[in-house]
Amino acid sequence: MKLQNTLSKQLEDVQPLDGQTVRIYSCGPTVYDHIHIGNLSSFIFADTLRRAVTTTGTAVQHVMNFTDVDDKTIRRSRERFPDMDAKEALLKLTGEYSDVFLQDMAAVGNDVKAITFVKATDTIEGMQQLIRQLHEQGFAYLADDGVYFSIEAYRKSGKTYGQLTEITTSSTSEARIQNDEYDKESVHDFALWKTQKDGEPAWPFEIDGKDLTGRPGWHIECSVMSSQSLGQPFDIHTGGIDLIFPHHENEIAQSTAGQDDPVYAKIFAHNEHLLVDGQKMSKSLNNFYTLKDITDKGYDPLAFRLLVLQSHYRNQAHFTWDNLEAAQNRLKAYREMACLQWQPAGKTRWLEDNTDIPLFEHNLQNDLNTPVALLALSGFANEAADKLISPEDITLFKVTLGDIDRLFGLDLSLCADINNEQKLLISERDKARAAKDWTKSDELRDQLKEQGISVRDTEHGTIWARL
Repeated sequence: MKLQNTLSKQLEDVQPLDGQTVRIYSCGPTVYDHIHIGNLSSFIFADTLRRAVTTTGTAVQHVMNFTDVDDKTIRRSRERFPDMDAKEALLKLTGEYSDVFLQDMAAVGNDVKAITFVKATDTIEGMQQLIRQLHEQGFAYLADDGVYFSIEAYRKSGKTYGQLTEITTSSTSEARIQNDEYDKESVHDFALWKTQKDGEPAWPFEIDGKDLTGRPGWHIECSVMSSQSLGQPFDIHTGGIDLIFPHHENEIAQSTAGQDDPVYAKIFAHNEHLLVDGQKMSKSLNNFYTLKDITDKGYDPLAFRLLVLQSHYRNQAHFTWDNLEAAQNRLKAYREMACLQWQPAGKTRWLEDNTDIPLFEHNLQNDLNTPVALLALSGFANEAADKLISPEDITLFKVTLGDIDRLFGLDLSLCADINNEQKLLISERDKARAAKDWTKSDELRDQLKEQGISVRDTEHGTIWARL
């Protein structure tokens, strides 16, 4: 399998560093609210990557973090639970939205059981150990409000700050930055640890006898959660392109500052933005949608998954309601195909000779070329709708549906057979059509529709599908 590496700016073979398991770390959600669908598209990319690597026969260990302590989570927890202890309020809020996130992930077809989730608040001790180490080695310094990483010291050690994106001397500021999100046009020394402010949750910490009771900065969290879970270096680090700088660049710096091996992760893979009205979707611009906004309008969450997969992960995708409607129609066609597993009505065997099936996997392994892979899937679905499935090919067809689900996460295999009463209604409708009793035929068709069953008439008989 080949994947574009942001570090090298070229396609690279995905080969496990340990010869056995591809270890993937994905920057996960900040759990203070419902995530918007732009964030969700990044997690669909990571899930699809895991699926594609797995199809090569290589084992995968996939880890994703919950950022459950930072400026946003603290601020929102104080707003929601002003009378509660600060740490209890933080854990209550982030626990609630972690559960919401997992529900959204499952709804869009991401296999949450294949991911190990790690909370920042469960790895505080490891963060403190790394910060002490960086301080002892001269890469971190104490300030009145916490501990900061020295970019100058990192550069003087012979390592490059700016491995993922070009950073010039003119863009470097001598200022320190305290907040977790800042001007991305200028490089600052960044906070590894922040001393406690009034009303904030805090963990005991000291360096050289100085009381630093407080909480970690944003960047240090992922460095520790990834290395503790996967070792260092690991194989693939994923995230949206907005995380390239400063977050991922700072992860590399603090993770490799005191190491002889300058490699933090072998491959960095970044997905492009999901745009709405031509702009990046963000809460700060108030131009975002959540998955609930989609489902409230009657759209299937898996239609959103298809919308994302219809664009290559390195190209900007465009969210519009028209695009989502088109994706919903495409999903409907795939599901109609899947229902053919219960209707062996084809007269010819064609599955073994189908040329689209090998392209599903091939295109996903070619830098996750999901648009071309889906084009092949649509070609396969069209042929199935036209030729149907012969009795002799039903077993192979079910196997193919399972392969499609493992690759694309669309749950097509879940199409259940209709019940005996519904089969009887179809039989009665066939008799009415044979007798040219069109009124009766239409009545029976409407009865089936009310039960969520559509029918179409073919030269091989009536074919049903679930609406």
